[in-house]
Amino acid sequence: MSERLPSGGTELSPDEIEALDARWSSSWTPVEVAQRLAGVSVPWCVAAGWALDLFRGGQTRVHGDIEIAIPETGFPEVRRRFPGYVFDAAGSGRIWEDARPETLAAVHQTWLRDPATGNYLLDVFREPHDGDTWICRRDARIRLPYSEIVHRTGDGIPYLAPELVLLFKAKHARPKDRRDFDATVPHLTRAQRTTLAELLARVHPGHAWLTDL
Repeated sequence: MSERLPSGGTELSPDEIEALDARWSSSWTPVEVAQRLAGVSVPWCVAAGWALDLFRGGQTRVHGDIEIAIPETGFPEVRRRFPGYVFDAAGSGRIWEDARPETLAAVHQTWLRDPATGNYLLDVFREPHDGDTWICRRDARIRLPYSEIVHRTGDGIPYLAPELVLLFKAKHARPKDRRDFDATVPHLTRAQRTTLAELLARVHPGHAWLTDL
């Protein structure tokens, strides 16, 4: 994906950014997403805060939205699962409605919108990859097979490995990210904690969370 934002789109005002919470209030649950994506060949997984709850075995807090990660080239197959809905691209406080391919190539977040209500239901992260190998968009040196980074709940819902979820949360380390870190680390295996520490040291040298690992 390009480092430069595409032209066009709409820059959201502070009021519009604040109103996004309401537009995401009817977002789907992991179970609903899994039902809608059943049978796709694309290796997808729930990401961000919901992924940590799936790892821990139950919902621990309110989630303002739901994100999934897919390989970038798998997006057309996922898109075909949602006829009647629209995918908007989003990035840096700007939205490109019904995004064209050139816009999608420049940003990684894609918001599924119900045109009847204007509400958003699902955030699709289109991730760089090399075949069946996931490439970290924060550091392209980090490459892992999808078979290793996609875990599953007892009822088969795929979710991103918790150490990778926390790696992405570390960039902004908002209060909710710190709470997610504190709630998740005690459940990590020694190997997962070691992996998280190594990745944090590489991507965010000197990060405050390293002292707790």
